[in-house]
Amino acid sequence: MQHPIRIAVVGAGGLGRAALRLLAHKQEAKVVALCDRGGYAFCSKGFDAETATALENGGCAALGEPVDDSIGALIHHRADVDAMLLTLPNLPNEFMPGVVERIVDAGYSGVFVDALKRTRAMQLMFALDEKLRAARCVAITGAGATPGLLSAAAVLAAQSFVEVERVDIWWGVGIANWDAYRATIREDIAHLPGYSVERAAKMTDAEIDALLAETDGKLTLRDMEHADDLLLQKVGVVDRLDQVTVGGVMDTRSAQKPVQTTMTLTGTTFEGKRSSHRFVLGNETSMAANVLGPALGYLKRALWLRERGIYGVFGSTEFMPMVLR
Repeated sequence: MQHPIRIAVVGAGGLGRAALRLLAHKQEAKVVALCDRGGYAFCSKGFDAETATALENGGCAALGEPVDDSIGALIHHRADVDAMLLTLPNLPNEFMPGVVERIVDAGYSGVFVDALKRTRAMQLMFALDEKLRAARCVAITGAGATPGLLSAAAVLAAQSFVEVERVDIWWGVGIANWDAYRATIREDIAHLPGYSVERAAKMTDAEIDALLAETDGKLTLRDMEHADDLLLQKVGVVDRLDQVTVGGVMDTRSAQKPVQTTMTLTGTTFEGKRSSHRFVLGNETSMAANVLGPALGYLKRALWLRERGIYGVFGSTEFMPMVLR
């Protein structure tokens, strides 16, 4: 595996900026390319953590140049990138799979890792499997916190049981200001009763502010369309999608988590005993830490697979992440 790994961060919002700060602690990888809706930047020596501040002030155009087609600019440097960390919005469902397909069609042969959440979006990503195999690419999808960290924990927990009854994921996220994670908040709003992907995508910032004002900045979400169900069914943990439930509470006005994040798997052992395993995340770990840490671990695993001639689109439950040092 080539070191340092040359990473493109595709999407320079809250998660993209946090990725720069996290990767500043890693010796095995560096960020060489950044792109967002309004700009593109490339630096073969790698960007440092301070770059995140410039992104907050002016996006990628503040570092490189304003461009109408940042993905096209990234494609121009495709030979200089080993892996792409996709921190793009999940809305609409077709957006992120469409970006991947365009890059592959342009001749890229490398690795993609995303933190997709919605089941439909992930189904579209899996539909690209044959195309990525032909291009000698590897994608690991749903590699964030949920799905990702928590669904991977469910795979391990399932080993104690001969039959899994259900998997319940309940998360808590706290952010000091919703402006830092605009795309994430929109995705969560799409799960509220009476809302849809299309409606959330069209909401103005003022409309989101008004909605949050009505709820004291908190969003409580139940029975979310989260791809944990698809990924856990894919590897045999559950037989039916309705055996997996995902919900949680997002506080957009405080960095403190409103509730603790847990994954609870309930099943029956070969002795006929019914029990539950619970995986609990520390309240001090941020959403960014719990999403990006696993994503980078899966990015390293994707490179490991590609080196061994294994190509295609895989879910995060199909492999253990490695540790990016």
